[in-house]
Amino acid sequence: MTSPAPTETADCPTVPTADGGAAPGRSAHLDQGRRSHTGSTAAPRRRSSTVKLVLMLGAMAALGALTTDMYLPSLPEVVVDLAAGEASVQFTITATLLGGAVGQLLIGPLSDRFGRRAPVLVGVSVHVVASLLCLWAPSVAPLIALRIIQGIGNASAAVVAVAVIRDRLIGAEASAMLSRLMLVIGVAPLLAPTIGGMIASVWHWRAVFAALALYGAVLIVIVWKFLPESLPADKRIRSNRAVVGSYRVLLKDPQFIALALLPGLAMAALFAYVSGSPFVIRDGFGLSEQEFAILFALNGLGLVLGAQVNAALVRRFAPVRIIRLALPVSVATAVVLLVMAATGVGGLVGLCVPLWLMLAINSLIPPNASALALTRHGERAGAAAALIGCCQSGVAGLVAPVVGLLGADATGMAVVIVGAMLTALAVLALGTPAYRRGGWVI
Repeated sequence: MTSPAPTETADCPTVPTADGGAAPGRSAHLDQGRRSHTGSTAAPRRRSSTVKLVLMLGAMAALGALTTDMYLPSLPEVVVDLAAGEASVQFTITATLLGGAVGQLLIGPLSDRFGRRAPVLVGVSVHVVASLLCLWAPSVAPLIALRIIQGIGNASAAVVAVAVIRDRLIGAEASAMLSRLMLVIGVAPLLAPTIGGMIASVWHWRAVFAALALYGAVLIVIVWKFLPESLPADKRIRSNRAVVGSYRVLLKDPQFIALALLPGLAMAALFAYVSGSPFVIRDGFGLSEQEFAILFALNGLGLVLGAQVNAALVRRFAPVRIIRLALPVSVATAVVLLVMAATGVGGLVGLCVPLWLMLAINSLIPPNASALALTRHGERAGAAAALIGCCQSGVAGLVAPVVGLLGADATGMAVVIVGAMLTALAVLALGTPAYRRGGWVI
């Protein structure tokens, strides 16, 4: 496959690398050298600004995870309260993901045309309204419809957060920033089920949606006051035809498509666990809401640690090298998980240990694959981020309900996870040069 043409950002020209990505050009390295000799007070200010940006973008990107995870401990109660089947109630999780997939396809190119701020403000407002309407959903069907609308609104925050990173950074720096973003997002699984379980136990599972509406309202204020516009007017796409053309260009790049699919397949494995765990772990092993929330938080800690490790690794190794090793290891842990689930060896501990390892290793894949994919099309970062996000939400949303169809047990969950990771390994091997001669050398 021929290498893409060199790409540039406003402040950092780049050259193509052997892995199909890009690396800073000579002038960028000279600029970095000059910047290293500036005053000692500049670095702390930059670090403080970076921390604030990561926290703000993390709060935006975490909106979708909070919408899913705060609701998780209540799924068994929703089944009883709405007199619905387990599969249909699980689909309320899937509905949010599918709404997010559609929403990102709509919002990504719009953010390339109208800037980053306006789409996220409108989208999060949609989330707030949908969350309030969920309070009065009389049955599972309108709840599913409203969850789709929630997902569409959430998509604006997710896609803009990633696009802002690509507006500012490329390559390994972008991967490191995405890993820090994953660290902030990883706090959501640590806290959300506990908070959601407490809210549901004190009031009702519907009160969780009031909390989500409040979070969205606070996020609107934060974005309005503190999010800088990272896409200048002179760099925006100026016509509807160009907006549509962005997707045409992206879909004609098979390596971009392969890289964009990898986060989605990793997310499919994660959401097979997310959608199945209330039935597999809580019901299957007789855990209370709070016990389940604690166990869920421990697994979320694996995501956080994986993101931290990746942020350190990308300073020494090319993103493609990390993916090249992480995926086979993730497949191996998934197979161990399947064996433990099918045999019942070790009980809850035997199930959770390989699950924790798989989640931790899997967290290395999305930021690196996303950074490589975005580097190929920095001039249309909004559309590229949207397509990556669509693959994440769409693939995860389509795969996760299979756990319910397979019986919502540990074996069904493990089968889905193994299938997703084997598919990801095949996509990496066949769709990118990662395992070809010289394809992994930066």
